[in-house]
Amino acid sequence: MPIRTLVWGENVHEQKNKIVADNYPEGMHNQIARLLASDGNISTTTATLQDPEHGCSEAALAQTDVLIWWGHAAHGQVKDEVVERIAKRVWEGMGLIVLHSGHFSKIFKRLMGAPCGLHWREAGERERLWVINPGHPIAKGLPAYFELEMEEMYGEPFSVPEPLETVFVSWFQGGEVFRSGLTYRRGAGNIFYFRPGHETYPTYHDDTVGQVLRNAVNWAFNKDRYPQMLTAPNTPFDEAPEQIEERGPKLHHGREEGFR
Repeated sequence: MPIRTLVWGENVHEQKNKIVADNYPEGMHNQIARLLASDGNISTTTATLQDPEHGCSEAALAQTDVLIWWGHAAHGQVKDEVVERIAKRVWEGMGLIVLHSGHFSKIFKRLMGAPCGLHWREAGERERLWVINPGHPIAKGLPAYFELEMEEMYGEPFSVPEPLETVFVSWFQGGEVFRSGLTYRRGAGNIFYFRPGHETYPTYHDDTVGQVLRNAVNWAFNKDRYPQMLTAPNTPFDEAPEQIEERGPKLHHGREEGFR
């Protein structure tokens, strides 16, 4: 079965800014989906902020193995109940790939439990992305480094939790550096943050960026779901793996639920 990937795009700048519309006449989300299409192991659908439930209904997420998220201008318009719904699915095992300014999205900040701040400059600088973890699956088939001729600068410090792995580090023409490819695990879900993708530049037309995204989808995929990650069941003494005798005082009896 192919990896069912939902590409979520805010779809705001494309409607308001001619430069962005010229770069992505069918929307950034559709162009990102197009980059994934050359991998026969990936099937894609798209959703936007404007869709009912932002395209992230219970039914839609139940059919999603990996969610790709791009947002910038309208983070605050994403409904909190949708954010919690996505977080639940990640904890259960759905993969999440967060792109560029999605570092400030509600879902990324929710899962990181951190400010996710950085400093930035929009000056069309060359970005050189160094592959510092060449054995990682997300780096498969990549050269030692690759460059994007024009990008927005993101600079350290990046106020996120220490990642499981750092795959890429970026150097910018102005001299700054940034950890631009970070992996995390929350519950059973794999998360990848990938820095490039400013909307006024044609980043999602770049072949190497496409390779990174395809690799990331395959890495983030988890064929199983673990709903038990969200529960706290009271396991009776007579169901313990080893036989024990119930003794001592207690607050709860049998299968009575715990405090929440």
